[in-house]
Amino acid sequence: MNRSVIIEREFKHRPEKVWRALTQGALIEDWLMKNDFRPVEGHRFRFRAEPMPQWDGIVEGEVLTVEPLKRLSYRWDASENLRTVVTWTLTETPAGTHLRMEQSGFRPEDEFNYRGAGYGWQKFIAALDDVLGRLE
Repeated sequence: MNRSVIIEREFKHRPEKVWRALTQGALIEDWLMKNDFRPVEGHRFRFRAEPMPQWDGIVEGEVLTVEPLKRLSYRWDASENLRTVVTWTLTETPAGTHLRMEQSGFRPEDEFNYRGAGYGWQKFIAALDDVLGRLE
């Protein structure tokens, strides 16, 4: 049985601003990793971070779904053995945007990565909130 890491947050920012931070390479670098990301279905990209034990710092990806201001998903292949999908869902609220992030596809043998993702995404989304606060 596969598991998912799910994080949901309310942001005081409109979906347009959140979408920019999720899809523009320079902004993604500010809260996630260096990248060559483009929000185009089928685009293959790479996220790059400092290598660490049990990870070379590279995530290979491919954009799967682009529904502007609503939904973005991409493959997240962090190694030969870890292949997951990250899906961002934006819902406009009276106060701003409800953001749901799901990284799905963790197998039982991916326990180390599953735990790491749960920790890592909390940090990344906190950094995303900081980036959103600086955007006009």
